[in-house]
Amino acid sequence: MKIKKDDQVLIVKGKDRGKKGKVLRSFPERKKVLIEGINIKKVHKRPKKTGEKGQIIEVSSPIYVSNLKLICPKCGKPVRIGYNVVRLNTKEQKTEAKQRTKVRICKKCGAEI
Repeated sequence: MKIKKDDQVLIVKGKDRGKKGKVLRSFPERKKVLIEGINIKKVHKRPKKTGEKGQIIEVSSPIYVSNLKLICPKCGKPVRIGYNVVRLNTKEQKTEAKQRTKVRICKKCGAEI
């Protein structure tokens, strides 16, 4: 999944279209992310003790990754994300197998994210 925790995202589809928010948590197995203040739903809480009243609480719920675009920290625009494979250059690399890491890049400006 290309969107991770602490990324700034723009909602492209749904009732919150056009809003921006910060990713609080990601659920890669469900392909969803939880965004601060977006996709708010009302949850009815039962009273736990006798004499208490029930409550209606507003809670953010996860949203599908396909409805989001990442906001590039360098150019500030909503962009698609690509990957570059970068080789690690260390002394240990020569003795062991070649180490490679994936780096996320902005498709518009080419900067690392």
